[in-house]
Amino acid sequence: MSLQNFEIISGDSESKVILHVPHSATFIPDYVRNSILLTDEELKAELDEMTDTLTKEIALKAAEISGKKPWLFINRFSRLVIDPERFPDEREAMNAVGMGAVYQKTSIGTQLRKPDPVAEKQLLDAYFHPYSKSLSDLVAQRFAALGEVTMVDVHSYRVNQHPNAINHGQLRPPICIGADAFHTPEWLIEAAKSAFSIVGENYINQPYSGTYVPLSVYEKEAKITSVMMETRADTFLTEELAPHDGFEIVVKALANLVDLIQLR
Repeated sequence: MSLQNFEIISGDSESKVILHVPHSATFIPDYVRNSILLTDEELKAELDEMTDTLTKEIALKAAEISGKKPWLFINRFSRLVIDPERFPDEREAMNAVGMGAVYQKTSIGTQLRKPDPVAEKQLLDAYFHPYSKSLSDLVAQRFAALGEVTMVDVHSYRVNQHPNAINHGQLRPPICIGADAFHTPEWLIEAAKSAFSIVGENYINQPYSGTYVPLSVYEKEAKITSVMMETRADTFLTEELAPHDGFEIVVKALANLVDLIQLR
């Protein structure tokens, strides 16, 4: 039987905010680990590179100090199992470098797992689709209760882009605000800019663009809004991936954003 790969933490009944944390975990089930071609040392290096370290802790602490506690939806498994923010089909741009919903390649372009369409479908059925449905259901429930929902997609990124990517040469500012043309209204972009100004300079959709919205409502309901907050790792982590004084500043910035959304 598959383990549940996500966790839902309830917020205040009047909160319209959902914090989504998709890439913070490092856990890989044993049977999935057995299909990964890397040595233990290589796998640790890959997890260090690809994990949004401490973003779960940032979201949890921000939720606790927000005026109205937001709801949280957290991925409990590493993105090396499945990446819930990829399209599971030919629409996914990262398929071009072997990093679609089920990664075939590593961050440096080496083989992560052997191509196996049957095993890939099993991972999608066991983890991707239940994750997507449960998050979609949560959004629908909160929308039914309040008539509006705002998702904040909580991420971080390394100072240097890894070699196996499709967005080389873009700016890598302290803060990247990911926006969608339909689901990220101007007021939400301005709220994100204001809240995260205490962290540093920000750019819109550089080096990463867009934000997560369940496909069930994508471009269908404008009152379901979303913004992606990408914080450059050195603003809150040391080179050893331990928190420094900037960690609490990022927590405060995220809590500020939650409060600004609630006041809207």
